[in-house]
Amino acid sequence: MKLRTDLELIAGWIAPGAHVLDLGCGDGALLAHLRDAKGCRGYGVDIADDNVLAAVRNRVNVIQADLESGLRMFDDDQFDMVVLSQTLQAMRHAEDILREMARVGREGIVSFPNFGHWRHAVSLLAGRMPVTPQIPYQWYDTPNIHLCTLKDFEILAAKVGLRITARAVLANGRQVTLLPSLRATLAVYRFETR
Repeated sequence: MKLRTDLELIAGWIAPGAHVLDLGCGDGALLAHLRDAKGCRGYGVDIADDNVLAAVRNRVNVIQADLESGLRMFDDDQFDMVVLSQTLQAMRHAEDILREMARVGREGIVSFPNFGHWRHAVSLLAGRMPVTPQIPYQWYDTPNIHLCTLKDFEILAAKVGLRITARAVLANGRQVTLLPSLRATLAVYRFETR
C-alpha cells in the first residue's frame, strides 16, 4: 500500500521498534507500514466506523474513541511516538489534544494543512473561503474548524510547552524551503515535551 507523502515523511521520523499511537488513524495505513517495515507496534484511535473497520482489515490494533474526550485510556509516557496526522484542524480543543499527546508520548508528530498558503489568501481576498485539495470542503460542510498557519502552530506549541525538533513543509508532495509560509500546502512538525 502506497502511503500519502506526509505519512512517508512521518514514518521516516519514527525509529524501528517504536511503540506508536496514531490518533485519527483512518484506515491504519501508517501503523501497518510501520509494523511491516520497521517492526513497530502500537494502537490507532479513530471515531469513524468505516475507518475502524478498514484498520482492522489492515490488522492494526484500533480503538474506536472520540479524541475530544481525551486519552485517559493511556498511561503517562506509554508511547515512544504519538502521531496526529491531518486531524488537528478538525479538533474542537486543539490545545487539549496537544497536551494529551505530550502526556502519553515521549515525542509527537503533527501534520496539518497550512492555511497561510498564498492560494488561500487570494481566495479570501476574492471574497470566498478557499477550497483546495488540502482543504476540500465548502465552508458550510467542513470538518475543519481550526485552520492555522505555520506560525500559529509554532506559537501554540510553545504555549503548550512543546519543543519543536523538526519541521517539514510540503507542496505537491515536495519539500518547500523558499517562502514556506506562503508556498507550503501541508506542514509536518516533530516535537518533544520540555
